[in-house]
Amino acid sequence: MKKTLIPLLLCACAINTIAQKKIIVSPDGSGNYKTVQEAFNAVPLNNKKPVIIFVKNGTYREKLHLDSTKNFVELIGESRFNTTLIYDDHTGKTAPDGKVISTPTSYSFLIKADNFKAHDITFTNDAGFTAGQAVAVECQGDKAVFYNCRFTGNQDILFLNSAKSRQYYKDCYIEGTTDFIFGAATAWFENCHIHSKKNSHVTAASTPQDHLYGFVFNDCTLTGDSTLHMVSLGRPWRPYAWVVYMHCYIGQQIKAEGWSNWNQTESYKTARYAEFENYGPGASAKGRVNWARQLTATDAAKITLANVFPGWDPLAELR
Repeated sequence: MKKTLIPLLLCACAINTIAQKKIIVSPDGSGNYKTVQEAFNAVPLNNKKPVIIFVKNGTYREKLHLDSTKNFVELIGESRFNTTLIYDDHTGKTAPDGKVISTPTSYSFLIKADNFKAHDITFTNDAGFTAGQAVAVECQGDKAVFYNCRFTGNQDILFLNSAKSRQYYKDCYIEGTTDFIFGAATAWFENCHIHSKKNSHVTAASTPQDHLYGFVFNDCTLTGDSTLHMVSLGRPWRPYAWVVYMHCYIGQQIKAEGWSNWNQTESYKTARYAEFENYGPGASAKGRVNWARQLTATDAAKITLANVFPGWDPLAELR
């Protein structure tokens, strides 16, 4: 038995080595590629094996696209604050092909691949405070995990753009002005820092009616610039928007009403907005709009990772 065990172990190790391909990106040419897009292009079509792309410190000004055929990519930055993927497209700007950029085409980084993972990296759109919609990351793929990442910019920074997409964010920093976390995906934000830079709206969910869950913010910290006092937790982009904040610190920037309607439409009548055991100067239930609710302990207990993401454990991706 001992004679056969050793070759088997060696074989298993060899298979694991082959399965994990590693690509290094460095602006000084010391890696495999100088740009992140070149590294994405090197991922095989219809990829089914883990590919690690390690990005060394630097500012990479690129409009990035990870195609839907390039799954199982793990993007690792050398450091959270010094590895930055950045671009400056925004609505109304003319693209090189002559077309006028819209919200969906303003992205700095578009992720269509499934099973994507990123950590220790900053994603930015620096189009400017008055540029309008300017997406930093648009994620359409399923089973996306981001941890210890930063998403910075202004309006419409993080676009969770697919009703079929499940996304998990842990220990991330997300800042913006208007609707800066928006879309139809089902997403869980754990221990994230959400920072507002304008008296506007944190979220703009467009959760489909048949989805039981939309955006969950659990144990998060919501802050704002010191001059802000009229920020809303969200407004319904579509009629059945679903957002809940649980065990979150809510700063003074959140207005007493808590939530806002979408441009005086009827969407608020079916919006599914709720809070549970939040704390801080902006967390008082008094004065909240009558179409949002405070969850009971029984209702809150049902909001778990297993229930929100049936058949997928995002924590397994962090082990």
